[in-house]
Amino acid sequence: MVALTTPICDFGWKAVDFDLLGVDGKRHTLADVRGEKGALVMFICNHCPYVKAVIRRIVGELEALKSHGIGAIAIMSNDTESYPDDSFENMKAFAAKHGFGFPYVIDETQAVARAYNAACTPDYYGFNAALELQYRGRLDASRMEPVPDARRELFEAMTQIAETGQGPREQLPSIGCSIKWREAA
Repeated sequence: MVALTTPICDFGWKAVDFDLLGVDGKRHTLADVRGEKGALVMFICNHCPYVKAVIRRIVGELEALKSHGIGAIAIMSNDTESYPDDSFENMKAFAAKHGFGFPYVIDETQAVARAYNAACTPDYYGFNAALELQYRGRLDASRMEPVPDARRELFEAMTQIAETGQGPREQLPSIGCSIKWREAA
């Protein structure tokens, strides 16, 4: 497990569109998942201990953000040949086990992860209604263990974005396992 932190938020960077297959058997685009007031695009996977440690909180926060006009999607970009725990079938089981109320899609070519410059899992990209990046921070202060009474940083940032179109200027990077890139052919 290689732990990485995400880069600092590039405020105003425009979201890149995608068309990816979800565990629900449907294809999902950015337009499909964006909410009236913004979108959260996140990169996760099934096997990462950082994701496993926070997945229930992620699911809860995304459910709460729906009422604020924020849509969300989770993208799995890891090399599934080298990391079979992240296979599409295992993605289906992971989403069902944790009650995902948002699309969970596979980025088989890794083109979307490269376009977003995704660094780790989990990696969060919070966009305003104009699909301009306003948040590239963490869920909260937790890593592998929950931190009691931790500020809900992702939730607070996304509700601020929904209300004002602007994210917080101070953001702490997410930390997690590196994206598992395929070796160049």
